[in-house]
Amino acid sequence: MRRHRPMTILPLRNPIRDYAWGSPTAIPELLGTEATGEPQAELWIGAHPADPSHVEIEGEWQRLDEWIEAQPERALGAPVVSRFGPSLPFLMKVLAASSPLSLQTHPDADQARRGFERENRRGLSLADPARSYADPRPKPELLCALEPFEGLLGFREAADVLAGFERLALASLAEPMAAFASQPDADGLRRFFGALMTLGPEQVASATREAAERAGALSDPRYAWLCELARLYPDDRGVFAPLMLHHLKLQPGEAIYLPPGELHAYLVGSGIEVMANSDNVLRGGLTGKPVDVPGLLEILNFGSGAPEVLRPQETPSGVWRYPTPAAEFELSRLDVAAASPPQVISKGPRLLLCVAGRVELESPSWTAPHALARGESAFIPAATQTCRVSGEGRVFCAGLPLRG
Repeated sequence: MRRHRPMTILPLRNPIRDYAWGSPTAIPELLGTEATGEPQAELWIGAHPADPSHVEIEGEWQRLDEWIEAQPERALGAPVVSRFGPSLPFLMKVLAASSPLSLQTHPDADQARRGFERENRRGLSLADPARSYADPRPKPELLCALEPFEGLLGFREAADVLAGFERLALASLAEPMAAFASQPDADGLRRFFGALMTLGPEQVASATREAAERAGALSDPRYAWLCELARLYPDDRGVFAPLMLHHLKLQPGEAIYLPPGELHAYLVGSGIEVMANSDNVLRGGLTGKPVDVPGLLEILNFGSGAPEVLRPQETPSGVWRYPTPAAEFELSRLDVAAASPPQVISKGPRLLLCVAGRVELESPSWTAPHALARGESAFIPAATQTCRVSGEGRVFCAGLPLRG
């Protein structure tokens, strides 16, 4: 009979993605490393096969996804494996943006499965940049601000969108604007957005340049962002996003949940992201990467209304939770003070990231406590019993929802 070594906390070494919109300082400051002057956009903490974290086992670094797949029930727990399969259902990131990200949305479970199979039938390799579907999984996500954070999220009411465009009186968009004005409702908004997204290159160039010239004389923040996007991405149909989407400002500790199909573009700031373990992105503009306008239009949600800012809910144990409808993840925050009783992390697979101070973790499952300092992260397997956290610092924890 095979005997397993006792489960313990697993410190992580995490990959950094250096997209052009990334901040050159935010992630190095968190990790306590020297900035290189190059953009560092996303720190991935988890087990997505495209860029997994690594764990040190007996002096050797191993991919976290492969380590989990080799012992899924001990790593994840039998109920998690039964529901989600032998892979970690969630992914945590640190996102650090010094300039806007692409205009994008993400699929639900059925859309992801169909899209992944469709691109497989086309013969696209998983590394092909033309792919919109990197895996067959949905991608709801949550972002919690670490500093003041701005983004565009969710369609405005049709009348508000129409008024914003009418104020610019764009001759280059006279025909689609007339059609929208004759049907200023959700269906009209859908048709108008579709018309903008399918304009030819010359029409896009003419419309965006005219819009930037006229918007420069207006004081509304949506027009200021239109001008900034036109400067960064000239002749790009995503320039119109500030007139279409709600402008959102988050303060540190506030969060926003993005269900599948929610059109968005993050603008500036850094935050903790937690999401289903997927890298499926349908892009419509504001990027040098390939866009998939037909795929984007196919899955968009036009009726979500104004975004709701999420503020954490304190539990009896002192942990702050950010509950969402997502089945694949939940984000929580532990603010640990030296004079306070230890806080408790419930049993189950967990990803931890310390963003301030230094904390000590202790469990009956372990032979010794483990410390996490600012910038350090770890994976707690499901086989670990309840973990107590003491010290002085702040820790973000990604896991499955407490409801199940």
